[in-house]
Amino acid sequence: MFFYCRSQDATDLLSEDLVMVEQRVEPAKKAAQIIYKKLVGCLQSQQGLDSERRMKKLPLMMLSVSMAESFKDFDGDSSIRKVLEMCCFMQNFLARTLADFEMKLEKEVLVPLNKLSEDDLPEILKNKKQFAKLTTDWNNARVRSQASTGPQAKQDGLREDVEEAWKRLESIKDQYSADLYHFATKEDEYASYFIHLQAEYHKASYEFLEKNITELKESHSHTGDSSEEKVFGEPLLSHLQSCGRKIAVPIEECVGMLLRTGLREEGLFRLAAAASVVKKLKSCLDSGTVDHNEFSFDPHAVAGALKCYLRELPEPLMTFELYNEWFKAAAEKETDEKLKQLRTVLQKLPTENYNNLKYLVQFLSHLSEQQAVNKMTPSNIAIVLGPNLLRPRSEDSLLDMASASSVQVVAVIEPLIQYSKSLFPEGTGILHNFPSTHEPPLGKPCLILRN
Repeated sequence: MFFYCRSQDATDLLSEDLVMVEQRVEPAKKAAQIIYKKLVGCLQSQQGLDSERRMKKLPLMMLSVSMAESFKDFDGDSSIRKVLEMCCFMQNFLARTLADFEMKLEKEVLVPLNKLSEDDLPEILKNKKQFAKLTTDWNNARVRSQASTGPQAKQDGLREDVEEAWKRLESIKDQYSADLYHFATKEDEYASYFIHLQAEYHKASYEFLEKNITELKESHSHTGDSSEEKVFGEPLLSHLQSCGRKIAVPIEECVGMLLRTGLREEGLFRLAAAASVVKKLKSCLDSGTVDHNEFSFDPHAVAGALKCYLRELPEPLMTFELYNEWFKAAAEKETDEKLKQLRTVLQKLPTENYNNLKYLVQFLSHLSEQQAVNKMTPSNIAIVLGPNLLRPRSEDSLLDMASASSVQVVAVIEPLIQYSKSLFPEGTGILHNFPSTHEPPLGKPCLILRN
């Protein structure tokens, strides 16, 4: 079975998948050597040290120490001292995180990568040469046997040489194939190690920074720069223009959280939340970082923040100018005529107000669909939210103040919620329009919001 008409290369004796793996061995050895060297050069700490000793030599740790020494000379009420104290703590944490990451990197990536380039791959290449040599020996033995015309004993000896050459070749072939399969599995393993470590390190650093920078901004906001842009109490149009958005940030963010966890909450918008939580959420919306995981499970606080935003708008969402026209439209007795008049007033709203009112009302309509559980009918919603959406230009008189929370306001807001699909026919509704993740909008960046 060993007598073929033509010589065979070593590659001819390997399966197709092993031939492809074999072609990656040399490039892998070169890449492993280069990457190992470059990775070592990227380390900010010294190899072989434990975490504590690594951390002490890191630039981040040295910065932390310098900050600690610097803030000692400030008095306790200094805003600079408070910021330096927080930053000192943050740099210390980041230094420790980096030291731990580099220790894991050394153990789980650098050591295996060095072994791959200096031991495993050279051994495979050594067996590759031996495999090629024994293939040549086997081919030569076959040629000699086929060309022999001497005595039978000589021909038998040559056949034995062929068989012996094949046995040696088969042995190294098995070893070489096993080496290639092993390399193929380890190749994926090294890649996954590095990806996992990188993701783990950057995720930990990001989460820590985001949380602490938010707290830093909150604590510093009392003495911060008065020129910092705010959201609450700002005119709707200027806020939307500065952020390049169509929907105001508090409306979109609060509605998003309520859609996830607040629809079945009894008394939403009616029951008050802890003032401290509402204040914190307002600060987060103002500073530009909202952790949905923190606030989504306190829907009453989210609803409270949304009510505050609507109430604190310098001009209500439904505008001062149209105040009397809303009441006139709602006073129509026939439903069809009432809806017709409400549509007419809606079309008079500025585009920005219309878009935000539509977004909000579509959500409120969806909320009312759960009234059997949350006890918030369109009428109940109109009672608690109406005065925040529709109020007179001046509330100096008792009459104006009474009308702002009267049945007239309910008469306007309730049909908007009840007939939202008819009054806002364009679009596909809040559930379809509401994004699952908040991507930065086109235009000037204003807030970075976290899901």
